Amino acid sequence: MSRSAFGMIRATALAAAVLFWMVVGALAQDAPVGPIDYESWAMVADRAEQVVEAGRASNEALEDLRGQIAEWRMRFIEAQDQNAARIATLRTQLAALGPVPEDGTESDEIAARRAELRTQLEGLLAPVLRAEEAFKRADGLIREIDGTIRQRQLRELRSLGPSPLNPIHWPDALEDLSRSAVALQREFRENWASPTVRAQMRDRAPVTLGMIAVGLLLALRGPRWVRIAGARLRQSTRRGTGVWTTLVSLGTIILPLVGFSTIVLALRDGGGAGVRGELLLSLLPGAAALLLGYRWIGLRLFSQHEREAIIPIEGTARFEARWYTSALALLMVLHLILGRIVELENYAPESVSVLAFPVIALVGLVLFRLGQILSNYSAEPEDDGEEVFHHRLIRLAGRISMVVAVAAPVLAGIGYRAAAEVIYPWVLTLAIAGIVLILQRFVRDVYRLVTKRTEADPEGLIPVMLGMLLSLLALPFIALVWGARVADLTEFWATLREGVVLGETRITLSDFLTLLIVFLLGYLGTRLLQGTLRNSILPKTKIDVGGRNAIVSGVGYVGILLAGLFAVSVAGIDLSGLAIVAGALSVGVGFGLRTIVENFVSGIILLIERPVSEGDWIEVNGQMGYVRAISVRSTRIETFDRTDVVIPNADLVSGVVTNWTRGNTIGRVIVPVGVAYGTDTRKVEKILMDVAEDHPMVLVNPPPAVLFKGFGDKSLDFEIRAILRDVNWMLSVHSDMNHDIAQRFAEEGIEIPFPQRDVWLKTPETLHKSAPPPPAAAAPDESTPQDGGSPVAREA
Repeated sequence: MSRSAFGMIRATALAAAVLFWMVVGALAQDAPVGPIDYESWAMVADRAEQVVEAGRASNEALEDLRGQIAEWRMRFIEAQDQNAARIATLRTQLAALGPVPEDGTESDEIAARRAELRTQLEGLLAPVLRAEEAFKRADGLIREIDGTIRQRQLRELRSLGPSPLNPIHWPDALEDLSRSAVALQREFRENWASPTVRAQMRDRAPVTLGMIAVGLLLALRGPRWVRIAGARLRQSTRRGTGVWTTLVSLGTIILPLVGFSTIVLALRDGGGAGVRGELLLSLLPGAAALLLGYRWIGLRLFSQHEREAIIPIEGTARFEARWYTSALALLMVLHLILGRIVELENYAPESVSVLAFPVIALVGLVLFRLGQILSNYSAEPEDDGEEVFHHRLIRLAGRISMVVAVAAPVLAGIGYRAAAEVIYPWVLTLAIAGIVLILQRFVRDVYRLVTKRTEADPEGLIPVMLGMLLSLLALPFIALVWGARVADLTEFWATLREGVVLGETRITLSDFLTLLIVFLLGYLGTRLLQGTLRNSILPKTKIDVGGRNAIVSGVGYVGILLAGLFAVSVAGIDLSGLAIVAGALSVGVGFGLRTIVENFVSGIILLIERPVSEGDWIEVNGQMGYVRAISVRSTRIETFDRTDVVIPNADLVSGVVTNWTRGNTIGRVIVPVGVAYGTDTRKVEKILMDVAEDHPMVLVNPPPAVLFKGFGDKSLDFEIRAILRDVNWMLSVHSDMNHDIAQRFAEEGIEIPFPQRDVWLKTPETLHKSAPPPPAAAAPDESTPQDGGSPVAREA
């Protein structure tokens, strides 16, 4: 990502965070709570208890009653926070007065003031306590109603009804269906025969025909218009192909859906449909949305173009997957229409079971084949050889689809129709998962378009996080598909608003969001201050690099600590009640994380004392290299082998550390050299001095020195000791001096001795038997051993 794009995104995120915090803060303010009519609440609560105890109310009646109680509960939650600031102030005042003396020697003025404050506090706490009691009653009633509804749903799911495979029920089911068709036809004829209806249809005919014409035009020509516009857009810009393709594909279903809805609206507005016809017409927009939506999902997931396909299945299976997706949509529409007819005509359970079974069986057949295709899906692994996680999820979804496709018709055939109809929520779940995959691809395409990245570039963190957010946002829809009620979601939201109790403080969702946003703002401000210090302010001072890094790191630690404390203070969270728990935890942390705490404290000491700074050349525990980073727990050094070594900070504080460049880069180099016995030592000394003085890295003051160390086993030992202006060049200087010494000694005829070894054989006769006699006898060597051996080889 370019710097400008990254800066724009960071600024946008910061502005959004500030705006969101302001909104949350405004919503979290104590709204004025009017007086609560507890008598009316008692009447509602008593009636609810009687209804729940009787257990005869329908689910719809229970849901309506639950909604009323939920509204009361929200008022009680708001009433609990009434006068919270004033109550906290009074408690602080009482705490300032201290406890009542045991001997009763308290002055009358302080005692009167204490009594006055207690009276005020009790007066403010009375409505709060009453609201808490009412809240507990309302919450308990809601839980009882939810439990009753769930028990009924579970009972219905486990209920065994008539089997659709029993031929006795078939004639009744066909008769009921034909009777409904006849009733629909008769209703239409009666409406058409009515003069009033025909007059109304004639009056509305121009508008109706115009709306139908517009609807047909949008349904038939709309996709072509969108494709032409998309082609022109792609020709005008070569970037963002994936974005424009997704938008064009979405437009090809939106315009037909609008056109079809316009036609349905025209037919309903024209009159003459009757009651049954109106109910069926009201289903058609939803049916069209299902058909077009599933078709769009199939075209996007299994596109015939390799680059556009989100699930690029090989071979003809991709075409089959698109076809099966559309077939599932058609069967879902059939299930929707059949359910509305059954609800309208109030069929017998036997007829419902017979009519529902063929649809379930067909959905199972199509779903099984689609599951086979998904379970056989295989994609190329990533660059690191690992498979993408959602590829495994696709195969898992295919296997689950196969299991559901087999189990649902079997359960329906036995008579468990309610349990068999779980196949429909699973089909809708697959559709939601497909929409999430499409949106995740769209987010990645938009990210590449904004940041000017290509498909070959690695995927950024932002689209991955947004993809996870999309997955989380899909969970409530999946819950609703699987039978969760809207009341369950509102209950979850109410629990979040109610919050959890920590110590004497109740932490609500708004408190948590305020804490998070304030801390993020403080963290971003700390990073901004660090960047300003590092790049603008500290470089203009005389502080060395290590000191500047220490200051920047210290500002970061202090800033994050202050951001956390300020966030807790702004959110109004009182953590004093957790002091005992925190004390107990600190003991466990002290024993279990002793080494980590020791390294953390050592890191703080390193930043304050700065015995070692970034950029120093140090040697510790046999490791030598440059300090590259000092963190809270450890220090990273880069060795001369270009490897990173992580050293705990405790070793740098309590161990022996050699710092070659502490304070400055001046250091000494020692170059040892030996010459053969018999060499003029003064001449050697002069040559070595010239070599040292001629090197440009050697300082003149103090001057270099040449030492005659002594008489070695094989040589006369000398040393050059010189102070270098930059000790980092020690090895290079050492090598340069060795080259100069070898050259000058060769010019002056000075010999550098080297070790020699004589190899002796204990039994030379074996060598004499196989080798010809020497041309002349060699004189005996003075070093001949006493055991009678003779030399046969000499190795330098």
